[in-house]
Amino acid sequence: MISLFFILSFLIGSIPMAYLISKIFYGIDIREHGSGNPGATNVWRVLGKIPGSITFLFDFSKGFFPVLISKKIFPDASLYVPMITGFLAITGHIWTPFLRFRGGKGVATSFGVFLGLNPIAALIALTVFVITLSVTKLVAIGSIFAAITLPIVLFILKEQSILKYISIVLAIIIIWRHKSNIKKILKGTEN
Repeated sequence: MISLFFILSFLIGSIPMAYLISKIFYGIDIREHGSGNPGATNVWRVLGKIPGSITFLFDFSKGFFPVLISKKIFPDASLYVPMITGFLAITGHIWTPFLRFRGGKGVATSFGVFLGLNPIAALIALTVFVITLSVTKLVAIGSIFAAITLPIVLFILKEQSILKYISIVLAIIIIWRHKSNIKKILKGTEN
C-alpha cells in the first residue's frame, strides 16, 4: 500500500502543469519560449500573471497534498512516509517522464512539500524569498536564497536528521537547476 502511494506521489509530481496549461489554453509549448523551463515563473513571464499563478498553485499542490494525504492515510507510520512522499513528488516534477525527464526547477513543489512537513520552516523560507525578490527583482536569486534558508532553519529548529538532510539535497538540486540563471545573472542578462 505504501509503495503504491509512493509511485502515485511521483506520478502526481510528474504532471507537467506548465506544459499542459500553455499547450491546452494557449496553443504553445512553453519549453520553446522564454527561458525554456516548464515552470510557473516562465509561464508568468511568457503568458502573464493569471496562467503563471495557476501553474504555481498546481505545482505547489503537487507537493502539499500528497504529503497531507500521506499523514491521513498512514497516521501510525513514522514521518519517513510523508518525507519520502514529498521527495518523490519533487523529483517527479523536476524529472518528469512525461517530458523526457526535463521538468521544472522544483521550487513551488518543494514549498508545498515543506509547508506540509514543517510549516514554520517553509514560511520562513518563503519570507526570505519574498524579501530577496523585492530587493533584487530576480526570482532565481529569491529561489536560491529560500532553498539555502530551509535547511538552516530546520537545523535551528532541531528537526529530524533525515528531513534536514533531504532539505540539503533539495537545496543543492534547486541551485543546480538554476545554473543557467546564475550564468545570466553574472553576465547581467537575467530577466
